[in-house]
Amino acid sequence: MKRWILAAVFCATCGPTLALSCLPHDVARTYLRASEAEEPYIVVHGRLLFDAERLPETDMQDQRKPPHTLIPARITGQALTRSGFDLDFDREITLDVQCFGPWCAGAVPGIDHLGFLERREDGYVLTLEPCGGMSHPEPTPEMLQRVLRCYQGGACAAKRP
Repeated sequence: MKRWILAAVFCATCGPTLALSCLPHDVARTYLRASEAEEPYIVVHGRLLFDAERLPETDMQDQRKPPHTLIPARITGQALTRSGFDLDFDREITLDVQCFGPWCAGAVPGIDHLGFLERREDGYVLTLEPCGGMSHPEPTPEMLQRVLRCYQGGACAAKRP
């Protein structure tokens, strides 16, 4: 979280060529992105565990980072069904931590995440991007309810910036 705060403070003082512009990270927008993707997704609310030492760091001086860093992880919680987050889920997954130029995604292990996991032949992948990606750390009850409403076919519009 410290990295995001520092990046936000730094970017507030950046010139226009250095600023990273992101839409507000919204659960309905993430839900719609996953539901419109060709790849299958599952929505999980649970505790995410991984080795934070493996995360790439934002470095304005060195922009030669690989665009993807794959990190083994585990998420333990519940998957979303039509009746709510009520299907036990405890699996090894892969974090796909992405960098856009010098800006790299971050995450905090050991806290709850609302994750939209892409199902691939070799397992589940949670994509983290500098602007949020497919994870929402420490989701509020309102965020979980919005995702359930989307899944049940109710109103599912992203909040306006």
